[in-house]
Amino acid sequence: MNIKVVRGNPTPEELAAALAVVRARAAAAAAVPSGVEGPRDAWSDPSRIAAARVHRPGPASWTRTYWPS
Repeated sequence: MNIKVVRGNPTPEELAAALAVVRARAAAAAAVPSGVEGPRDAWSDPSRIAAARVHRPGPASWTRTYWPS
């Protein structure tokens, strides 16, 4: 594995910290069996968005029909 510093002048401690993070992420990715996805992030779950935007009819429902862009 090669890491190239493109900009700046990091200290040896900063390089060691960055390398530790990269190695830990690589080890975690290698530990997951192939073809199996890791745990889903709640922010990327489409059901979270759909559940939050369900509007019910009512006297003021016309105010919720406008979607600003």
